[in-house]
Amino acid sequence: MCGIVGYIGHRQAYPIVIKGLKRLEYRGYDSAGVVLYDETGLKLSKTKGKVSDLEARAEKEITTTGNIGIGHTRWATHGVPNDVNSHPHLSNSGNLVIVHNGIIENYEPLKKELIKRGYVFHSDTDTEVLVNLIEEVKKQEHIKLGKAVQIALNQVVGAYAIAVFDKQNPDEIVAARLGSPLAIGVGEGEFFVASDASPFIEYTPNAVYLDDEEMAIISLKKPLKIRKIKDDSLVDPYIQELQMNLEQIEKGGFDHFMLKEIYEQPNAIKDTFRGRLRVDEGIVKVSGVEDNLQKFMNADRIIIIACGTSWHAGLVAEYIFEEFARIPVEVEYASEFRYRNPVIRPNDVVIAISQSGETADTLAAIKLAKERGAFVFGVCNVVGSSISRETHSGAYTHAGPEIGVASTKAFTTQITLLTLMALRISRAKGTMARADYFRYLQELELIPEKVQQALETNLEVQTIASIYKDAPNCIYLGRGYNYPVALEGALKLKEISYIHAEGYPAAEMKHGPIALIDERMPVVVIAPKQEHYDKIVSNIQEIKARSGKIIAIVTKGDTQVKALADHVIEIPETSDALSPLLATIPLQLLSYHIAVMRNCNVDQPRNLAKSVTVE
Repeated sequence: MCGIVGYIGHRQAYPIVIKGLKRLEYRGYDSAGVVLYDETGLKLSKTKGKVSDLEARAEKEITTTGNIGIGHTRWATHGVPNDVNSHPHLSNSGNLVIVHNGIIENYEPLKKELIKRGYVFHSDTDTEVLVNLIEEVKKQEHIKLGKAVQIALNQVVGAYAIAVFDKQNPDEIVAARLGSPLAIGVGEGEFFVASDASPFIEYTPNAVYLDDEEMAIISLKKPLKIRKIKDDSLVDPYIQELQMNLEQIEKGGFDHFMLKEIYEQPNAIKDTFRGRLRVDEGIVKVSGVEDNLQKFMNADRIIIIACGTSWHAGLVAEYIFEEFARIPVEVEYASEFRYRNPVIRPNDVVIAISQSGETADTLAAIKLAKERGAFVFGVCNVVGSSISRETHSGAYTHAGPEIGVASTKAFTTQITLLTLMALRISRAKGTMARADYFRYLQELELIPEKVQQALETNLEVQTIASIYKDAPNCIYLGRGYNYPVALEGALKLKEISYIHAEGYPAAEMKHGPIALIDERMPVVVIAPKQEHYDKIVSNIQEIKARSGKIIAIVTKGDTQVKALADHVIEIPETSDALSPLLATIPLQLLSYHIAVMRNCNVDQPRNLAKSVTVE
């Protein structure tokens, strides 16, 4: 969850580390810290708060010189956010310094043993235990830092991405990972370490992504060396060319990354089906599906595992796969799936969905499914991520970097890719009429243009937001394909505006939630003109009879709902199965504008981080 940045080379480390931490602040922003080294020794500065607070403090209390440095932006696990618990952490001798993303589950017994050996602890963190364990191993075994890190990590239980260096050997950084991402940027006479590639994109296009249970010895005097933590065997570094550019990770004139990413959706959806959708030829081709088409065709069942927004995309996919390909689908929270004893059969296909490709619960669920013999297919956005390596096959959404903590384009591109998959499988199985198949291809090709039209509701949505920005609660209702959109709309409002909101299938309102309806309760109803339209009109009438305030998402030209609702937001007409791609747009804008009007930090909502890499 936390963000790690490190540098060793010929440049000044401080500006690289600080800029990198700002780019990784979506991963955590409770506190931040930096440590540098030059001939005068270690210079450490850390503070509760954001990277901007660290920058202000560091430039007052330390000299910011040195060609080696590591930094950290924190999402708190062990210990409250404060100056002392902030990373980096020093060992008792003051020689070793560490930054850490993850959780050391057995830190308490390790801490007790180290206390017996005379170690003193100043923070409440598991990380301070780890750096002192490394120091103790190094001292007892009389070995170099890399070997000490390896031995120490074989004694810990949990997840980690770490960067460590020793001021007695300041030409080397040791990095390691298990369950938390870590990338190494390889430049000319310099190296970078980071939780993802964004901190070093302008310095080098070359990156090595560590796999689980790998560690790297990064030295200016020797070639990059990667070893397996368990058995010390050498691994040839695989250098990849980065798939992002600097422009993609900057705001581009928008006030917030979230708004930028909302407006990027037409192009992101195009990029998702570019090369995969050939309407004139009647072809859908997703290489990961093509290579494993028989697995999907012979599947008795598809199990979708995901968390958060990706889980909502999976719910939409459940409707689509069952309708198009006639394959039974179950959608599971990865965090629950991994701790059950799930029934997995040989002909089951598991689809794992994650924007980052690093979600800890989803990765654990993937490993469980593989152990039980399932074929596992990954859907993620980040090239080289853990899920792309852990699954048997998969496909990227190609949405581009998503920096805002609240996912937007991840949701629409995941649905787009899953729709392409379902169409291809339905064509192979013959479960969809030829005319319907071609109609869906044509309509899918038009979706980016229609999303652009949906974005033109922004000013109307802003006006509605100004009316309901102080509402304490909100209900979202949808039917069929748009029930998951109601869940996603409620999640967005909760995440960034801190207004309590819940999503329900519209018919379930009568089974409890209707008790909440009064003149103070805004109800967002997703009511495009589709199969269940008459039913949802009846639900709206039930709400109006109880003085509820209706905000309705309707198909352009609708008159029936318009006559009942207090506010309507029109979206273009499309097929039922593709309507979530349009209906979600005004809900994203509504959440965004309400959050801005409430002076909430849209891109960095409290207590949240973008990529949940710990349990």
